[in-house]
Amino acid sequence: MDKTGRNGLRVGDILQKDFPERYAALKEKHSIILQQMNFDENINQWEEEFFASVEELRKHKIMSVEFYLNEQIAKGKRILAEGAQGTMLDIDFGTYPFVTSSNTVTAGLCTGLGIAPKWVDKVYGISKAYCTRVGSGPFPTELLDEVGDRLRKTGNEFGSTTGRPRRCGWIDLVALQYACMINGVTDLIITKADVLDGMERIAACTSYVIDGVTTMQFPYDVTKKIIEPKYEYVNGWDKNLSDCKIDNELPASFLTLSALIEKTTGARISHVSNGVGRDQLIKMI
Repeated sequence: MDKTGRNGLRVGDILQKDFPERYAALKEKHSIILQQMNFDENINQWEEEFFASVEELRKHKIMSVEFYLNEQIAKGKRILAEGAQGTMLDIDFGTYPFVTSSNTVTAGLCTGLGIAPKWVDKVYGISKAYCTRVGSGPFPTELLDEVGDRLRKTGNEFGSTTGRPRRCGWIDLVALQYACMINGVTDLIITKADVLDGMERIAACTSYVIDGVTTMQFPYDVTKKIIEPKYEYVNGWDKNLSDCKIDNELPASFLTLSALIEKTTGARISHVSNGVGRDQLIKMI
C-alpha cells in the first residue's frame, strides 16, 4: 500500500518542484511489482491521461483543507460532512473482510478532514426501513423469497450504473444499534419508509441466536457464525406513506415500528423519508 508504505503521492505533491522525481520513484516501485505479476501492457497512454489530469488540477485552487475548515469553525460557520458508505463497510469496524479500504464511520471525518472530535455536534445516522447489501458478505436478515423480490422491485434496489440487483431483507436492529453506538448517532433518519406500504406484516430483527445463545451484541466475526435472526412483528398499513406531510398523518403501525427501532437502538428518529421527492421528509415531533 502506498499510503501505509509512506511513499504514496498526495494531491499537494503536484505543486512541489520535485514532483517528477517523486512520481518516477513510485512508478519504478510499481513497475517491479507489475513485472512480478506478468503484467505486460503499455501504460504510456495512461500516463498521458494522468499528466493531463494533473495539469487540469493545477489550474484549480489546492489548499490545506484542515486549516480552511477550522477557520470556518472559528467564525461560527456550520459544516456538513457526508459519508459515502455504510458502517458495515468500515475497514476496522465492518463485516471484515467484506469491507472497503477506509474508515466510513464518524471518526473518519476527523482523520479525513482534520477536524477535532470536539467539534462534532450532531451525527445523523441514515438507515433504510429495510436492509440491503451489494455483493457478497454476511446478511443475517436477507430474504430469498417473494418478499425480498418485492422490496427490491418497489425500492428500485438495483445498482445505479451496473443495474446489479441488491440483496434485500428485513431491517436488522442488532446491526443498526451497533452502527448507532460506533458512530455516536444523535439523530436517526429512516428512509424509504413508503417501500413497506401494503405489506401484511413487517418484521424487525431485534436479536441474534448464535450457538444457542440469544444476544443483542453484534458478533466479532459474522463470517464464521451461523446467525439466526429473532424477529418482532408489527402489522402493516393500507395507507400510502408518500401522501403523508406531517408526523401525525403517519399510520399507527408505522409509529409502532418506529418506537421499536428507537427502543432497540437507543437512538431517536428525528426524520422519516417517505418518497423520492426532495420535499418528502417528515420531521418527527
